Order: sequence, then C-alpha cells, then structure tokens
Amino acid sequence: MIGVIIGCEIAFWVLILAGLACRYLLKWKKTGSVLLLLTPGVDIVLLAVTVIHLKQGAEATFVHGLSAVYIGVSIAFGHAMIRWADERFAHRFAGGAAPKPKARFGREHARQERLGWFKHLLAWAIGCLCLAGMIYLVDDADSTEQLVQVIRLWSVVLGIDFLISFSYTLSPKKEKHES
Repeated sequence: MIGVIIGCEIAFWVLILAGLACRYLLKWKKTGSVLLLLTPGVDIVLLAVTVIHLKQGAEATFVHGLSAVYIGVSIAFGHAMIRWADERFAHRFAGGAAPKPKARFGREHARQERLGWFKHLLAWAIGCLCLAGMIYLVDDADSTEQLVQVIRLWSVVLGIDFLISFSYTLSPKKEKHES
C-alpha cells in the first residue's frame, strides 16, 4: 500500500511538471492545462485502490490512513502547490515576473499563518471524511482501529498547528534588527 501512495505522489508531481513543461517550454497551453487538471485524478485512483484493498479483506493499517491524509492535503493544498510551481516555472522559462516572497514578519505573516491553518483544517476535514468512509465500509472496529488512531493523531497535530499559527496573531513575529 505504501508503494501506491508513493506512486501517486510521484504521479502528482510528474503531471504538474509535464503540464508546466508543455505550457511554458513547448508552448502547448491547452495540453499543459489538461495535464494540470488531471492531478485530482491521482487522488481518485488512490482512494479507489485503498477502498478496494480494504473491501478485499485487508486489515486497515496506518498506511491506509496515510492515503486519506494524502488525499486531504492534496485537495486542500494542491491548488496552492500548483500555483507556486507555476509562478516559478513561468519566471524561469517564460520571462514571467519573479515570484513574490512570502511575508516573514508582522501582520501579513500572521495572516498567512492563519490561512495556512485553515487549509490544514480543510485537509483534516477531507481526510477524516475519507477515514470515516473507510471505517464505515469495513464495518469492523477491531480491524479499523489504526484508522481511528490516524484521526486522533492528526487531530492533535491540527491542534498544535492552531496554537502555533494563531500565536502570530497575538504576538506577530518581528524583524530582528542588527545593532
């Protein structure tokens, strides 16, 4: 199962790089757009393989849970990851504007951290829905305990991320001045 997750991650980035190469290097804008639009298909393949594996009687493991985490993160952060890569590719190969650096201090940095946490919350919600669906499909509490553990662990990580991300709202990071 871990091989499928790794394969889907590789396929995700291959589609992005192929799409950007078609768009900017080969000037095939439509082909590039189609390849970029295929990236969510990787998530569908991963979800289908995971569900089929579980329906065939495989005991749910932490790795099955990781597939749900991957899907949630891919959906919540995928557009931003593609935009990030697109800006850099356009700048490097097509004379596009230099990417604007992320704010590292002050209120803008705090806003970016909050936005990142809300994306994390979306990823968590999507991933937990996938995990709940897997638990429902298997319908055996003993063999799905690992999936419940993934939900618990991810919930703790989300809580820690909340504390860190929103701490910048209460106390914005200040630029260090050399004396």
